[in-house]
Amino acid sequence: MSLYAVSRDNGENLYTQIARRIESELGRLYSPGDCLPSEGDLAARFGVNRHTLRRAIDELVDLGLVERRHGRGVFVLDTHLEYPIGVGTRFTENLAALGLQTANRILRKHTLPAIERVAQRLGIRTGDPVLWIETLRTADERPLCVISHFLSAERFPSLPADYDGGSLHEFLTQAYGYRLKRTESLVTAVLPQGDDARLLGMPQNRPVLRVKSVNVNDRDGSPVEYAITRFRADRIQLRINP
Repeated sequence: MSLYAVSRDNGENLYTQIARRIESELGRLYSPGDCLPSEGDLAARFGVNRHTLRRAIDELVDLGLVERRHGRGVFVLDTHLEYPIGVGTRFTENLAALGLQTANRILRKHTLPAIERVAQRLGIRTGDPVLWIETLRTADERPLCVISHFLSAERFPSLPADYDGGSLHEFLTQAYGYRLKRTESLVTAVLPQGDDARLLGMPQNRPVLRVKSVNVNDRDGSPVEYAITRFRADRIQLRINP
């Protein structure tokens, strides 16, 4: 008798039953990056042949829960966090609601002349000074996204000295009285550029989800921030809210 017996009399495919049972174990018994037991061991546990066991693993691969690595085995993938993109999206609040501990680390702060694309979104002239603040966001101490924030340097002259971490939007609310709302989000799958792959702890040949956003003052609609966020595509599922 197999340790994890499956039913042959209930009309459900054996491989579907096995896939469901393994799926239920992934979150309890395994961590992302762990290797599952060999196909032979799993087939013996469930009392099926290897062909049936492979069909079960195929189901889990299709669900994005595991991946086969040639010559090495089957490895558990990160589960996808559902991250809403909407008018009032707040990183810390969204992930805290999922029970995750979040942190925000400033990578760099510079003042640069605005290129045309940034100037258009901020409603300023090309060449006007803009603040470029780069931050790394983590969830449960694991990298999730890198964000480039662009703001008018003339509008926020003291921001580089005063802002030292945490939620930038919350800082703008407390220090300047601005409450931001999102008016535009453009989502593209691209390969990581610069040092993004290193910061996110991922291979250079895996895609990131790049979200370009414009955030405006909710009182008068004036553009306040242009942000370019690069999410690890293997850790995030974006939910677009109207």
